[in-house]
Amino acid sequence: MIPISFAVCLAQYYGLIAWCAGWLNPLFCHIGLPGASSIAFLTGATSTTYAALAVMMTMELTLRQATIIAIMVLICHALPLECTVNKKVGSKPFRMAFLRICGALLAAVYLNLVLPEMSEPFSALTISAENASILEVLRNWLLSSVKLSVMIFVIIYALMFVQKFMEKYGLMQKLVRPLSPIMVFFGLPRDAAYLWLVGNVLGISYGSAVMLQLEEEGKITREEADEVNYHLIMNHSMLEDTLVFAAAGVSALWILTTRLLFALLLVWGRKVIKRIV
Repeated sequence: MIPISFAVCLAQYYGLIAWCAGWLNPLFCHIGLPGASSIAFLTGATSTTYAALAVMMTMELTLRQATIIAIMVLICHALPLECTVNKKVGSKPFRMAFLRICGALLAAVYLNLVLPEMSEPFSALTISAENASILEVLRNWLLSSVKLSVMIFVIIYALMFVQKFMEKYGLMQKLVRPLSPIMVFFGLPRDAAYLWLVGNVLGISYGSAVMLQLEEEGKITREEADEVNYHLIMNHSMLEDTLVFAAAGVSALWILTTRLLFALLLVWGRKVIKRIV
């Protein structure tokens, strides 16, 4: 996260971001974003949400713009890694990547239509390089990176504690039964509750490892894992992702409702298409 943030900070100072923005602005202006914000999206799509957040911290964004970018990144991030692990449990990686990219762009269009005006700055950590020397820019970048890193460390450490606590006392299994009726609403099999819970507590990367183990033990089929993945590619790591971006200032309500909406649209839309075809 820090090296990527540093590179983007320098690129912004020396005008490279502004140059890229000139090319991408015609596309991103249709979804309420400056062209430079595409750097944050591309960073998240190819690496992690944390790297994308670090890039966002180097840009002067309104809270409305940051909300749109954040949800785009949360839907479409770490594609090389997560699509690879999707493949291991039975999903087609290029299809998963295509759906996530389309989902992120459609979510941006949707949010640009429904989000109220939020002109306040995204974060107090935002760096302004205007009329500043390179030393001032680097000092501000270092300060913001340290603050962001501490914030992320505290959140992840707390989540790891919760995860270990749930594993030790078998709480994951105990939560499965009350979640089963909700799976019907999500368009998933009732017995997919454990897979859904794993994906939303551990994320796709770690959750896929659990799915793979269950497949090898014969407890689930590859078809079942694939079906759950169509929901999870739009809506996973709900706890960690939401906490991190909410701590940075993005509304948790918009994060949760938008990701859940697009997960429902994808799963139920897929079911309708399969019936028609």
